[in-house]
Amino acid sequence: MRHDVELALDLPPQVANAGVGVHGAAGPHEVFRLPRLWQLHLYGYSGTLEFGGVSHPIRPGHLSLVPPDTEVHFHYDAPRCEHLYAHFRLPGEGERRRLPAMQDTGADATALSGLLRQTVAAIAQSPLRASAELWTVLWRTTTLTGSAENSPSPRHPALRTAMAHIEEHLAGPLTIPAVARAAGVSHTHLTRLFREDTGYTVVGYIRHRRMARARHLLNASTLAIPAIAAAVGIPDLQAFNKTCRKELGASPRAVRQAASGGAPGPSSRPE
Repeated sequence: MRHDVELALDLPPQVANAGVGVHGAAGPHEVFRLPRLWQLHLYGYSGTLEFGGVSHPIRPGHLSLVPPDTEVHFHYDAPRCEHLYAHFRLPGEGERRRLPAMQDTGADATALSGLLRQTVAAIAQSPLRASAELWTVLWRTTTLTGSAENSPSPRHPALRTAMAHIEEHLAGPLTIPAVARAAGVSHTHLTRLFREDTGYTVVGYIRHRRMARARHLLNASTLAIPAIAAAVGIPDLQAFNKTCRKELGASPRAVRQAASGGAPGPSSRPE
């Protein structure tokens, strides 16, 4: 039986405490609750966690998330059991992410362990740094295999890899075969994944993301238009101007002028 919890991650967590928990020495069974705090555990041992009427097997590399004011029952298989933990509040009220209460972190275990250890190291010296580290941990749990199936926008792992590759390489040449190789799927399969999930072709999605970045740079920076064109992988100014008109509905200069509330004026600079 799968047991899910819901987290609002639109604001960073407020970390009350984080550390390395050592259990089992006082007995093989413990019962407790945190009235106002979430609890996250990344386990290095085997045992059982029970709450909400569900029993969850604990294995090394498993991660659990328990909501505030929930009574938990831990059963330990050894006299000394260690886990990394964080106790925190979630002040956000935005879109909620539905995640398994217990999941296997698999290949992400080492990275998550490192982030949690940084959370522990920062808690006494920089609560804001600890909050940032834990926020990263929580967001990473939403991309684990079990979590992706229940996220508001489920995506094929190859599609997520392709999208990440595109974002990292927007400033350079991007070809469909190269993106497909990075995602580990065929050209045809990649095209189908993009069509089904985004409604775009791969080329259309790349163009869309380039123009989203271009709009940001036009609106938020004073970077010269030729530099913006190069930064989004369309260094040919005529092609950049054409794409900008098609995707954003105006020339690059007009987009910038509209954002600043000014009126376009004469200029010898190319658009």
